Amino acid sequence: MGRTAPLAEQNSCRAVSEVLSRVGDKWSVLVIVAVRERPHRFSELKRKVGGISQQMLTSTLKTLERDGLVTRTVVPTTPPQVSYTLTDLGRSLSSTLRQLAEWSIDNLATIQESRRRYDEGRPT
Repeated sequence: MGRTAPLAEQNSCRAVSEVLSRVGDKWSVLVIVAVRERPHRFSELKRKVGGISQQMLTSTLKTLERDGLVTRTVVPTTPPQVSYTLTDLGRSLSSTLRQLAEWSIDNLATIQESRRRYDEGRPT
């Protein structure tokens, strides 16, 4: 008979799953890493986060703001200037994401080689 995980463990898994659903998506990670050093305007972010559509960037920024990871600041000029920066919570996450980004860069060639070897050994 299978054992049911303790309630605290189940709650921990749910908490991790909920947070990973946000910070585990590609666009959120790239935006957080992009604004790590300083505030960015929308158009700057769009250029820096290559391949993201305007709609996806808007949606990602709104979600990150809702989650308390990014702050949206509007300067009342004509036209209004809007910039995005990390909150303290976002900065604490950005360090971890930066490490993941560096690990990805350092290990991409090894992963690609492993995939190639695996795919060559699989029957078609």
